[in-house]
Amino acid sequence: MKDDQKHTEERPGRIDAVPVRHPWRWVAVVVVGILLAMLVHSFVTNPRWDWASTFSYMFKPAMVQGLIQGTLLGTVLAMIIGVVLGVLLAVMRLSSNPVLKYTAAVYTWFFRAIPRYVLLTILGVGLIFLYPSIDVGVPFGQSIERILGLQTQLTWWHIDMRTISSGIGIGAIGLGLSEAAYMAEIARAGIVSVDRGQTEAAMALGMSSRKTTQRIVLPQAMRVIVPPTGNEAIAMIKDTSLLTAIPVGMELFNQATIIANRTYKVMSAYVAATIWYLLVCSILMVAQAFLERRFGRGFGRQDVNPRARRLLDKTGEH
Repeated sequence: MKDDQKHTEERPGRIDAVPVRHPWRWVAVVVVGILLAMLVHSFVTNPRWDWASTFSYMFKPAMVQGLIQGTLLGTVLAMIIGVVLGVLLAVMRLSSNPVLKYTAAVYTWFFRAIPRYVLLTILGVGLIFLYPSIDVGVPFGQSIERILGLQTQLTWWHIDMRTISSGIGIGAIGLGLSEAAYMAEIARAGIVSVDRGQTEAAMALGMSSRKTTQRIVLPQAMRVIVPPTGNEAIAMIKDTSLLTAIPVGMELFNQATIIANRTYKVMSAYVAATIWYLLVCSILMVAQAFLERRFGRGFGRQDVNPRARRLLDKTGEH
């Protein structure tokens, strides 16, 4: 009892620390404030910005249609192709089968080395020259039919590349194939980040490799995969402007260029497209932050509940 009383008396009281002064922080705040005020003043007083024309161009049917059918739809399709194919390539890279492993490695090397604009140009222009039509079926099917005198068609599907080489579909495929190479590295990094003991424990419980990957590895790997995937989705919104290489006419930046050429108000049309890019990317950034917080629960430092913090402070005072 005496020892407890002695320990209580020796405990130091509350320390009233004086915060360190940071005068240069206030100087920086003043400088930033002045620069922002100058920027806003320029936006408001400079008549060359022509905000009335900018906001009218934003909601033109062609501009909105280009945003929806070109930018948003192209991004969704490209990211679906990139994520699905990227996860498959990541699993192949981690496979013990050398054929699967090196096939995925060559794919990621090839598509990471080619600029997307060059890839889209080849798909939009060179694909028609190289393959005007594509026949899906048995290789050399027509020759086999002629030699053997078969009545059965060995070609099951005929694709006329001239009908799809300038649409949003071929553009989304090109962006998706390029994105898959980057998503493969992101997914592989996420899978590798999961402790090997998790897989071994699941296998010891009798789970198959597929179920282990779906229920144990991938849910934990999402904590690492989500942040860079969100960045890739935001980058894809901007990369859809490269679809002019196909060319895809119904795309946001292309529609802004058409309006600028027709009205000779170049800055108003381009600023209208820029505002749309800012709005869409801002929404994606908010969604990314929510997903990061959702999949990051239970990892790293967590903020203490304010009520629990007050209880801890009161406990420290006694």
